[in-house]
Amino acid sequence: MIFKPLPPIPGPFAVRPRPLVMAHRGSSARAPENTLAAFRLAIEEGADLVETDLHVTRDDVFVCVHDATLERTGGVPLAVADATFEELRRHSVGCGMPAFAGELVPSLADLTGILPGDRGLALELKSDRFLEPELCRGLASEVRAAGVFERTVFLSFSAARCDALRAVAPDAWTGIVTMTHPFPDLDARLLGPLWLLLLANPLYPWLAHRRGRFVAPLDDRPDRLLWYYRLIGCDAVLTNDPATTLRKLGRAPPLGSTGELPQAGEGGVEGGE
Repeated sequence: MIFKPLPPIPGPFAVRPRPLVMAHRGSSARAPENTLAAFRLAIEEGADLVETDLHVTRDDVFVCVHDATLERTGGVPLAVADATFEELRRHSVGCGMPAFAGELVPSLADLTGILPGDRGLALELKSDRFLEPELCRGLASEVRAAGVFERTVFLSFSAARCDALRAVAPDAWTGIVTMTHPFPDLDARLLGPLWLLLLANPLYPWLAHRRGRFVAPLDDRPDRLLWYYRLIGCDAVLTNDPATTLRKLGRAPPLGSTGELPQAGEGGVEGGE
């Protein structure tokens, strides 16, 4: 099977080796998901992009949390949409791990404030609040003001949320994640098909590139199939464990001050997509 050369990715990632490594909810195999600890660790480990989920509080603060409540990660059935940011911050989201008991729900501003200038951001829009034009306008404005808009992709399983964001920010990179659509004809710059779809259709990335689309499979444990994703020309991989994925790609990440990384799976708590 012969493929055309991969198209260059605009922005600072054009010169990075592919597939790019996207840290799923931060380094979530080694620290509680969607916390500053997980984000900092992903950056230290060398991830090209940090991925997080976005919800909106009652007082319209964009927050990095996957579920609609804090029950799984914080042990309290507090609905994110019904709480103010200050109310959310009264609860640890350390997933019950003593070493991370001080971790609180971070805001998007907290994350962009620690993101280095050579890394990207992937924001998954988890709420139908992102169908509201004013809210989307506020999100785009905040990301622009933080200086990271050009290296941010806005993701969703909902094409309508992506459309709403692009309606107020036509230059935004959007990405559609799908568990069922087997062809790369969705209207977004980045496509995230479930990994099984790529096994069924190995031409998916080639066809996507012909349409000017980029491909990152929906597979947060990609290491067993890295050889395949590279063979068919995927542009990025999602991973809970960026340190291990980077090593398997031959891109050894920097180690911490101890010279060792904690074992994967010591702390991360997984939730559904």
